[in-house]
Amino acid sequence: MKFVLLFGPQAVGKMTVGQELAKITDLNLLHNHMTIDLLEPFFGFEKEMWKLSTMFREEIFSAFAKSDRYGMIFTYVWVFDLQEDWDFVNRTCAIFQAQGAEIYFVELEADLDERLLRNKTANRLEHKPTKRDTAASEKEMVNSNRVYRLNSFENEIQAEHYLRLNNSGI
Repeated sequence: MKFVLLFGPQAVGKMTVGQELAKITDLNLLHNHMTIDLLEPFFGFEKEMWKLSTMFREEIFSAFAKSDRYGMIFTYVWVFDLQEDWDFVNRTCAIFQAQGAEIYFVELEADLDERLLRNKTANRLEHKPTKRDTAASEKEMVNSNRVYRLNSFENEIQAEHYLRLNNSGI
């Protein structure tokens, strides 16, 4: 089994890259917003929603890792200055590694101006209902870009299978 963690800031193209990768492989895609958009109508963007989203994801990962499927792509906004995000990534990888899966880290980066344009693409808005208020999502994107570190430092990710791509202009 293969597990591809596709990560980077908001609107960098994680879901789109994941969709294209899923088309040419036997990998299944679980994009970040599949759990968020399920739970947000019930709980808003409050603590309970994030707690349940994490629980859902971990249960999906556990069941999937034990299956005979080829593998999974999971997209994620990894906040590098938050230990809880590092812990989540480590737990997720451990779930798959316990079943003998190969882990692949794919990091995407693009400048903020590019991401602000991508924030309004039809594909993004079709698949992510909570992003349809583009003014609010732009505000959140600009704020989180200012407050958090959403891409790794050089050599920070020490993994056998790691690729970093700047997909600005693609």
